[in-house]
Amino acid sequence: MKELAYLNKHFARYKGHLVGGIVFVAISNMLAIFPAQIIRYAIDFVQDTLIVYPIFNNESFAGFYNSMLTWAIILFASLVLGLSITKGIFTYLMRQTIIVMSRLIEYDLKNEIFMKYEALHMAFYKQNNTGDLMNRISEDVSRVRMYLGPAIMYTINLIVLFIMVVITMISVNPKLTAYVLTPLPILSVLIYTVSRMINKRSSMVQAKLSDLSTFVQEAFSGIRVMKAYNRLEEREQEFAEHCTDYKGISLELVKVNALFMPTMILLIGFSTILTIYIGGQLTIDGSISPGNIAEFVIYVNMLTWPVASVGWVTSLVQRAAASQKRINEFLNTEPEITNPTNEPLRLKGKIEFKNVGFTYPESGVKALQNVSFTLHPGKSIAVIGRTGSGKSTLANLICRLYDATSGEILIDDYPINKVNLDEYRDHIGYVPQEVYLFSDTIKNNIAFSKNVANDDDVVVMQAAKDAQVYANIEGFPKGFETRVGERGITLSGGQKQRISIARAIVKEPQVLIFDDCLSAVDTETEEKILQNLKRIMSGKSTLIISHRVSSVKLCDEILVFEDGQIIERGSHEELMQLKGDYFEIHEQQQLETLKAD
Repeated sequence: MKELAYLNKHFARYKGHLVGGIVFVAISNMLAIFPAQIIRYAIDFVQDTLIVYPIFNNESFAGFYNSMLTWAIILFASLVLGLSITKGIFTYLMRQTIIVMSRLIEYDLKNEIFMKYEALHMAFYKQNNTGDLMNRISEDVSRVRMYLGPAIMYTINLIVLFIMVVITMISVNPKLTAYVLTPLPILSVLIYTVSRMINKRSSMVQAKLSDLSTFVQEAFSGIRVMKAYNRLEEREQEFAEHCTDYKGISLELVKVNALFMPTMILLIGFSTILTIYIGGQLTIDGSISPGNIAEFVIYVNMLTWPVASVGWVTSLVQRAAASQKRINEFLNTEPEITNPTNEPLRLKGKIEFKNVGFTYPESGVKALQNVSFTLHPGKSIAVIGRTGSGKSTLANLICRLYDATSGEILIDDYPINKVNLDEYRDHIGYVPQEVYLFSDTIKNNIAFSKNVANDDDVVVMQAAKDAQVYANIEGFPKGFETRVGERGITLSGGQKQRISIARAIVKEPQVLIFDDCLSAVDTETEEKILQNLKRIMSGKSTLIISHRVSSVKLCDEILVFEDGQIIERGSHEELMQLKGDYFEIHEQQQLETLKAD
């Protein structure tokens, strides 16, 4: 229960539902006890009547006797029926409070986990699989809800019913009660032993289910690669192996439950046998009446399902504990990057790197070493270099997706880790190297970066025109209302890049960051986009990261990166005169262009 203690704050929030549920449980169980007592009175009444009847065995008394007996039985039956209906009403209210409480907590818990996921740093997502993250917020939370609802409801029901029934039984005959409850200590030991086995197997089942979810998620995301390399059969075999492992672990858990339930029912049945046998002897001795035996049998049967459900409830609790432990691992993870202040931010756009070094925490790769430069407001800086030289790391640090390992990054002369992070990011338009589009319409993907009014299509259309993707969109049957599919799978690489550019510029940010966003665009389209960006970049601080000289030559300053360091800097003309690495890259690309023509 240590892991499940995290949920106590949710119980406190919905204490009204919980207290109401307990009250309804007590009332419904009280109404369940009364019918047993009425049946005892009915049996004893009939027996006494049958004893008395022979004494007055005459025709004048027979009619009265039959009428009285009939109305008495009807009365007893009506009372039992009325109490059963009333009990059903309170049982319904019990479920409407406790089960509804579990659904409300499930809603809160899923939102809490999702918000936690959003707050966690980028390294967290590189260290954990998407399938596992999805499984914890869906399957694990569902298992926890079974503890919050059915498990708690049946546990409260068992405790309340057990106390009421045992007290009633003792008040009738302590000796018979002691015999009836004899199997319970054995039951307690059985529950304790088996619950530990269930907990261990539940943890293994959940872990394997996460592996299975991860495998399926990767398979569907990479379906094009699998088909292109004709590796469908191999993946099917791997999936079958994962399913076989999951089946084996699940069956081990099922076997424990399969043995547990029949054993518990056997012990309950043994209590019924003891009730009839010992009760019969006590009836012969005159200690109790035949009605008491029937009453005790009803009490034992009343305890049958609640006590038998202990095995099921134990399984639910153990599974929930295993799931909550997995959830707590993430909920207890502290984000490395947080918003330090809520002070309003008026961003001018000055970005300064002072001897910045950075090593990726998840891989240990050293991406930057002693990088220093200043991007002044309204100016543009380009970063060019070979693959793996650390270019994209600059964008990650400027957006504060990571914090620098060494050195300092200043935003308008303030340390980046001291400014209002939420408002700072609101001033940034970022086009990442790996374009991501949501499974939504093209219009909503472009408007994603800004709260664009539904009727303000002009802003979205203009951004599409500036990104040179308007004509493509208009060519689709549904235009801007075209749904792009998961990750924009229905679009080409160039179309996705240009929609991503439109998403950044529609925001009208103070800082623009373009990370190799024209790699899938032809030279002619690239030139048109750059001419539009030249107008859009006016008055904004712009960082352009690219491996193409044609994309960066118009910037105010160009930084040439190699192995995480700046090896050259200057304008296009200055670097061409220097005849260094930049000059070689330029000449090589010019040669490739001539060969292509």
